[in-house]
Amino acid sequence: MSFMLPKSMDRPSDMPGKRTPSRVQPGSIIAVASGKGGVGKTFMSITLASAFAQAGQRTLLVDGDLGLANVDVQLGIAPETDLAAVVAGWIELEDAVIAVDGGAGQGGFDVLPGRSGSGALAELSTEEVSRLAAGLSALSLQYDKIVLDLGAGIEANCMRLARAADRALMVITDDPSSMTDGYAFIKVLRGYAPDVEQGIIINQAQTRAMGQQTYEAIARACKQFLGFRPALSGIVMRDEKVREAIRSQRTLISTDPSAQPVQDAIAIAQTLIGHRGQQDLHC
Repeated sequence: MSFMLPKSMDRPSDMPGKRTPSRVQPGSIIAVASGKGGVGKTFMSITLASAFAQAGQRTLLVDGDLGLANVDVQLGIAPETDLAAVVAGWIELEDAVIAVDGGAGQGGFDVLPGRSGSGALAELSTEEVSRLAAGLSALSLQYDKIVLDLGAGIEANCMRLARAADRALMVITDDPSSMTDGYAFIKVLRGYAPDVEQGIIINQAQTRAMGQQTYEAIARACKQFLGFRPALSGIVMRDEKVREAIRSQRTLISTDPSAQPVQDAIAIAQTLIGHRGQQDLHC
């Protein structure tokens, strides 16, 4: 397969219809990961992207689940093209980006979709994944934040994409298998890419205290066996409104911005941006 680099890497930036001029400093790439499926990783990725956008950050959400992409399904969008077309060499990476809710800089965010219902990208070669990661790094010159929704687990290509991130947020619930598999991801990424800063998001917590207990259990294991303690990025409360939003293929931040999981995600986004208050949010 061939791989076409973004326009920003090999063409002048003053072309008609160019999305945005390149910046001097790249935006940060934040990978959202999980040791197993079903813990709310994609919902968290979408909600964080929405929160960044509403805080005035130019944001790109990348569906990096190379085996089972589903960002487009949860958002209720039908992209005309996707990462599979990029990897096949039919289009450039930048041309696969589509706007959601007006797009980046217009109150919404951009999406780089995968191919839902297909394993077409699951068996990419090491070189192809490395070039994809390089392309995302080039796109970061056009955004403040890139949210990279990784596939679940510790598969090699998932780790190769994670290595391209500045920060990895591990989404974990109090389910024992989620905790065990989440710890495994943290361990593997620590050995594979020690420079990637790691944080933990406890999702679907029944109470704040129970969420804190889940975090402490993971953090203690990391400290004892890995020699470091990942930071607690945030605790997101359980709410049936999340399932309702997913079923309706809408972002919860747009349908119910006062819902507790949204407020929890906003708090995480503010911390990642460096804000402590809510003065920059419009929801």
